[in-house]
Amino acid sequence: MSRTVYVNGEYLPEEDAKISIFDRGFLMADGVYEVTSVLDGKLLDFPGHMTRLARSLGELDMDTPVTDAEMEAIHRELIRANDIDEGLVYLQVTRGAADRDFHYPEGVKPSLVLFTQKKTLTETPAATNGIKVVSIPDIRWGRRDIKTVQLLAPSMGKMAAKAAGADDAWLVEDGFVTEGTSNNAYIVKGGKIITRNLSTDILHGITRAAVLRFAREAQMEVEERPFTIDEAKEADEAFITSASTFVCPVVEIDGAKIGDGTPGPVARRLREIYLEESRKTAT
Repeated sequence: MSRTVYVNGEYLPEEDAKISIFDRGFLMADGVYEVTSVLDGKLLDFPGHMTRLARSLGELDMDTPVTDAEMEAIHRELIRANDIDEGLVYLQVTRGAADRDFHYPEGVKPSLVLFTQKKTLTETPAATNGIKVVSIPDIRWGRRDIKTVQLLAPSMGKMAAKAAGADDAWLVEDGFVTEGTSNNAYIVKGGKIITRNLSTDILHGITRAAVLRFAREAQMEVEERPFTIDEAKEADEAFITSASTFVCPVVEIDGAKIGDGTPGPVARRLREIYLEESRKTAT
């Protein structure tokens, strides 16, 4: 049975979904996206994702195709139609279809596509055992704070990690870790959580914001600043956050064990808190 997807105002079987070959998302990666997790059939952090979507669109002078209320209704219909109890809803907005030109076209309606993925998010081997990462140069463009569909560099990073026998990569620029290929990066030293401060250098993670808020509410110390790979190797523990992994421990960096090589207590507790609190506020 195929999935029901949404394309520019229509709910369709996935095999019938079509986008113009002139869509600027296809030709120029001229688009943005969001991924919202679904637990127990409910959306996590949905308002935060809509706020970030609006910011990304604004930074690219791109129009909003539907209202937040309409976007939420589309999400809920896809969850219902595809019977998603646990998984993800992916949405993508592009500038629309126009003859190929580097200049932005005028009077073009944005394209909007959404689809779901059934996926186990809560009980995963990565959360239980932790992941291994390698460090690689950060070759992405300078506006990582805009969640664009330009994902070739992160894909190359994940493939480099796979080739090295690791699960993911941490990206390094000017000697400091920016973030993971599709997640924010953290280390823990002496009970203090350390993660890079917000700027155009990293994505302003929705899960990142929630996790740091929960950490501070739990009286954990948080320091937002850049850190190096060498510092990470000497940390007591490390972890990542993202919409699809929540809080996931990192147990090895470039072949060096972090702490005792098993998920640490801070990462484990933060994951517990995040799931507990998110389930309370999921809609």
